[in-house]
Amino acid sequence: MSGRGKLVCVTGASGYIASWLVKLLLDRGYSINATVRDPNDPKKTEHLRSLDGAKERLHLFKANLLEEGAFNAVVSGCEGVFHTASPFYHAVTDPQAELIDPAVKGTLNILGSCAKTSTVKRVVVTSSMAAVAYNRKPRTPDVVVDETWFSDPEVCTETQSWYMLSKTLAEEAAWKFAKEKGIDMVTINPAMVIGPLLQPTLNTSAAAILNFINGSPTFGNATLGWVHVKDVAEAHILAFEVPTASGRYCLVERVAHYSEIVKILCDHFPAIPLPEKCADDEPFKPTYLVSKERAKSLGVKYIPLDVSIKETVESLKEKGFAKF
Repeated sequence: MSGRGKLVCVTGASGYIASWLVKLLLDRGYSINATVRDPNDPKKTEHLRSLDGAKERLHLFKANLLEEGAFNAVVSGCEGVFHTASPFYHAVTDPQAELIDPAVKGTLNILGSCAKTSTVKRVVVTSSMAAVAYNRKPRTPDVVVDETWFSDPEVCTETQSWYMLSKTLAEEAAWKFAKEKGIDMVTINPAMVIGPLLQPTLNTSAAAILNFINGSPTFGNATLGWVHVKDVAEAHILAFEVPTASGRYCLVERVAHYSEIVKILCDHFPAIPLPEKCADDEPFKPTYLVSKERAKSLGVKYIPLDVSIKETVESLKEKGFAKF
């Protein structure tokens, strides 16, 4: 489907997923109102301005997630709104101010602006597997996690998983608001997103791979879902373009323990010194399955994990983050 003549909005456009989303939307002919925290910061905008079609069809706006009404002018005239802006990092001192407020209030602010705008046909919200899989249910090899699962805020709080909590509360609030206001909303729930970086800054999920190749002596005892950034951006566009798209879509190409990631790195980059042992002596956290049915029904065709990892490393080297 061509986006020619269509105007859409992308929030947090300088981010990792959003940068790819902007690139693919421009490739499809869309015009974009994109929000960034500081349009005058070249680190946030240069990579966007240099994309094919950006000169003619990309309009950058300054907008603050926490400011009510800040997005009214940006979504005005847009048919679709992609809300990707939400902070993702682990070292937080004030979870409420740094993660939870921007995630929850920011999402409600965007939706509030969309509710006032008659041109908006659908809103696609970037949620996360963080809002799906963290509850008291076991995750073992015979378990299939799907879109009916929701993370439990109590579990997130007990384990001090503040990012998980921020995404869970934000998605809960979004569904409640969308229902009340009659907004056609779809959420995309990706796992750890890896693949090439368009932006010049290092993002949290790519940093996980960088940690392995920059001399970490051990790997963590963790099992995570993984997915290529291009597939995530593509899924956002499909969620807007496919008329029957609705509800939530989990995006996980494969669930793998960190030891498996190290093995894939070893196969592709045998010369790089990689961690050889786990950070603890506990049994490895078990893998589990994530249903691919809904994502496939949307038209998502996954890039394999080993390709995602290889492309991430090559991109980290090209951007000057990797030491080898």
